[in-house]
Amino acid sequence: MPKLKQQPKQCNDRGRAFAWRKGKRVYFGVAGTDEADRNYDQFIHSLTKTVSVPDTLQGAENSARPRNTLVSELAADYLKYVTPRLDNSHILHFRYTIGYLIGIYGDLFVNDFSPKKLKTVRSRMVETGRLCRKTVNDYTRRIVQMFSWGCEEEYVDPTVVGALREVKSLRKGEPGTFDNPPRREVSDAVVQRTLPFMSPTVAAMVQIQRMTGMRPSELCAMTVEDIDKKREVGLWHYVPKSQKTEQYIGQEPIPLGKPEQELLAPYLEGKKPGAAVFSPRTAMAEWHVERQKNRKTKLSPMQQAFCSSMYFANRRTR
Repeated sequence: MPKLKQQPKQCNDRGRAFAWRKGKRVYFGVAGTDEADRNYDQFIHSLTKTVSVPDTLQGAENSARPRNTLVSELAADYLKYVTPRLDNSHILHFRYTIGYLIGIYGDLFVNDFSPKKLKTVRSRMVETGRLCRKTVNDYTRRIVQMFSWGCEEEYVDPTVVGALREVKSLRKGEPGTFDNPPRREVSDAVVQRTLPFMSPTVAAMVQIQRMTGMRPSELCAMTVEDIDKKREVGLWHYVPKSQKTEQYIGQEPIPLGKPEQELLAPYLEGKKPGAAVFSPRTAMAEWHVERQKNRKTKLSPMQQAFCSSMYFANRRTR
């Protein structure tokens, strides 16, 4: 087996064993332990295997990924891959998942990851007491999904992915886990009693959502150009740009009848096609006006000037 021209030396940083490789630190675990020495030997062995094949003989397609990839490196590459492909909410969940993973096994080689280590990460999620059982199972599946992608990119050995997929999900009643109570619908009587305490914009949004059954994200993302007034006489249609169930039922428009049209009409006047129907700026201006009416002390001249300028500025952008 060929020898390296300069073998990376095992170093110690605050009790953690590591070696320098191409300007980066590769960690092996707690310094002085058998596990750290074993990881270091595997690291050196992987380097000798990579230099055994001359670079001139490796084509662009056949150049395999280095076999000493760390879990933290895999997580960073996977996050770059999924970021442009998912919405912000899913990206945030992936970041939480990766945080739990690399906090324990970030310095481990990906091919040394095993089902028991996956269960260890899952146990850490359960111990925090912040995640319900379904969320823990979801985060665990995301880790397996990341390793599956690593297998496609030749980071991870297929046997590792196959072993991780054998880990069963947490069942209901598992010790240390909990399930959130089911969400209950709000009665119409409660909604009607709450409307007088809302600003006009928020009250209109709540009533439209109640009538149409659309999701809050769809209501907040509604723009002027998304409302089709010519599809059917006397009936408007709102076509969201994206829907969670689009791949199953297609892009179905949401009908808007006469009551919904009356609520929407004031928020469509004078706006450009790409403008949002319900502006947070307008809702905040209405909230400040309501606070000003209900305050018990007089406004100072500076406060009066600020509230007036803010109100008229929002009237122009409405």
